Parts: sequence; structure tokens; C-alpha cells
Amino acid sequence: MSVCEISDEGRVRTIRLNRPDKKNALNNELAWAIVTAVEEATKIDDVWVVAITGTGDGFCSGLDLSGAGGENGNPLTPQSRYLDDVGWVGRFPLVLRQLCDKPIVAGINGVAAGAGLSLAMSCDVRIAARRVRLIAGYPRIGGSPDGGLTWTLPQAIGYEQAMRFLLENRTVEADEALHLGLVGEVVDDDKFDARLAEYCAFLTERSPITARLTKRSLVRATTSIDLDMHVRYELQNIMRAFQSNDAQEARKAFFEKRAPTFEGR
Repeated sequence: MSVCEISDEGRVRTIRLNRPDKKNALNNELAWAIVTAVEEATKIDDVWVVAITGTGDGFCSGLDLSGAGGENGNPLTPQSRYLDDVGWVGRFPLVLRQLCDKPIVAGINGVAAGAGLSLAMSCDVRIAARRVRLIAGYPRIGGSPDGGLTWTLPQAIGYEQAMRFLLENRTVEADEALHLGLVGEVVDDDKFDARLAEYCAFLTERSPITARLTKRSLVRATTSIDLDMHVRYELQNIMRAFQSNDAQEARKAFFEKRAPTFEGR
């Protein structure tokens, strides 16, 4: 069974995360499969719109903390084929926003947390099922945001709401997500798949040249930073956070299902 299923319908390519038993949590295999699938879709002229969604009742629950998240248990291990140190999580915004100039629609069919939320926010448009649950997740494991989330989130909901959402680590449901601007549309669960397909097909009614130039212009207008350097900065911060005693306590408390006790060390 492939961890990432790819299908075409007309001019729409759908990339479907396929680890439903893990709520599509990210391990190296799945994460790099997503990056590779978007890169490949970028090169195919017959693909005008890309959709990313999940199987089962989850979009992507974040990093797989069961031990399969990365080589030697380190999700931040550099991949030799890129010869850099941003890893797959840093590639989400770099590939989805900057490399791919085709519209990418996130079909958030369920929970999106941590790196899974970063994946969704790196997309251009977000349609959510009514059952959706969005959560930052990083404070619970003693980490700071990565995956470009400190760039994409304030763009969508503003600085203060981004700070509140990230630090409070509360679960945001569909209607609030729409109100905040985390998603652009909410659809009843039983109509979600049809609406996602309908909307993506609707976008293909536009000239692909128009769509691609529009995305290029919007990305340029909203990227006042060196995004490559920014995702590296995020990774430096999360590695610092993970090295702290507080982060060790946070992860221990997470698995023991209790509230952590932090000491600021």
C-alpha cells in the first residue's frame, strides 16, 4: 500500500495522504512522497491544479511520534538528495508556495496538527470538512513552530491571533477556523469530497497561464523575507527547544497523558 496516492481527474491532480491508521501522521516516507509528488506535478503541463487531502478522518496529525518520524529518531535529519539542512518540513513552504506556481488546494478532511497544519497552511486555498480540528501541537511536545508556519499563519490570521493560536495550543473547530481565516470554506462532511473536486475543477476553467502568473505575483508580494533562510531559522529554533529539559518533560508528559511541569531549563 502506497503511503501517498496520486490520481488525476481532468486537469486536477490529487495527492492523498494514506496512513489512515495513524491519521496520516508524517514519517520520512510519507513526507518526502508529498514533496516529490508536488515537484512532479509542477513539471507536468497537463496538471493545472493540485489538491492535497487525506484518507480516513484525518488530514495529517503531524509528526509520527511512535519512532518512525525520522532516521535514528530525528525528524530533522538532512536528506542527502537535497544536500541542504531544511529537511522535508522546510520543503513544505518552499515547494508548495515558491517552487510550484500552480494553485494548490488543501482539502482538510479532518484533524490537522503540527507539521500537518504547516502543510495545510503552505497551500494556497483551504477547504475544510465540518469535522475538522486544527491545533498547533508544538507546545505540547516542547517545540517551536516549523514548516513555515511562522510565515504562513500570520499572513492568514494576523500577528496577535497567530501568537494566541500557537501559544494557547487550543483546538480550533470548523466555524472558528473559518472566522479566523485559517480556512476559506467549510463543507458538511458528507459533501466534502464532492465539493473539493468541484472547486478544483472550477479553478481549471481559468487559463493555467493566468493562474500561474497570479500565484507568482501574490507569492512575491507577500514574501518580504528570504523564505529559505526563514525555514532554516525555524529549524534552528525547534532544535534548540528540543534540547531543553522542558522539551524532554513535555514529551514525557505527552506519552504519560498528564500535564507537564516546566522549569524554564
